[in-house]
This record gives sequence, C-alpha cells and structure tokens, in this order.
Amino acid sequence: MRYHNITKDDMNNGDGLRVVLWVAGCRHCCKECQNPITWDPDGGLLFDDEAKKELFDNLEKPYISGITFSGGDPLHIANELDVRELINEIKEKYPKKTIWLYTGDSWEDIYESPTIKKVDVLVDGEFHIEERDVTLMWKGSKNQRVIDVQATLSSDNPSVPILHCGDHYGDSIDNVQRCQNAESR
Repeated sequence: MRYHNITKDDMNNGDGLRVVLWVAGCRHCCKECQNPITWDPDGGLLFDDEAKKELFDNLEKPYISGITFSGGDPLHIANELDVRELINEIKEKYPKKTIWLYTGDSWEDIYESPTIKKVDVLVDGEFHIEERDVTLMWKGSKNQRVIDVQATLSSDNPSVPILHCGDHYGDSIDNVQRCQNAESR
C-alpha cells in the first residue's frame, strides 16, 4: 500500500480529533475531486513500518478519537487488504478509537466486504460536482451518505444503510430516522 499523507489532529474528516491516512489509488476519478494527486496507486510513499509507527504514535494520544481512512480510495484493489489488516490491528490495540472510511463505492456494493466489518462510520459514494454542497457534514455532495456501519450490519436488513448523522450540523438523529422511515415507505 502507498499513501500521500498522515494528517494529525484533524477535525474535518469525522467526529472529534482524528488521525487521517490518505492512501494512494482511486478508480473513481471524480470530476473536480479535492485530491486528484491520490488517484495513482503508484504515487506517494510506501506505507512502511515508520509510517505505521507515526500513525500508531498519534493514536496513542488520549484526545484522538480515532482514525479516518481516505485518499484516494481505501477500498481500491491496491489498498484493500492492507487497509483491512491495519483496521484489524487498530481495533485490537485501540478498541475505544473509532474508525471512519471514505470510499467512492456505494454501500449496496460493499456491505458484505470483510474490510468494513470493523469500520464504525463509512462515507460512501462518488463525489458529484453537480450535487456539491459545502454545508454538508462529513461529505462533499448530496448523493453521499454517512453510514453507521455497526448499526447497519446488526440490523434485520444490512443492505439498507442506517445513517450516522443528518446532512447538516444541528440535524437531530430523530430527523434522520424520520427521513429514513419516509424513504422506506
């Protein structure tokens, strides 16, 4: 696996202060993507023991809520196995830290993937410039969803995602649940 950056004390890519691993490799190549430099799976740096130590040193900090995998796409074929191993190791070593993952894939196509079984929150869907909205929470375009992975996987129908939060700051979870109930009718 290759990566472009490890961001520390990040508050833009998930709840709380986080460490973000920006992986290399993405097949989606969304128009006006914020990180086109991360598309090439051969770009960036090799994720070696030194990079892993940097990541884990930051996860040791008590004020860090968890890690976010972004990029690029953590589920790109060049990344998925290494990301899965890293997720498993992080969950074992830091069970109270949350794991977020951004992917251009849709939930319906990946919910059975072993890589996401220990992810807490997944932001799915390609970025659509025509649906861009800078007021959205944790996502760039209206088609994307911020999914509570564990609640969804333990539900009666895991193919239907349960949202982690509303679209905008201040949206209550009650609002989200009302919207989901209306969509399922």
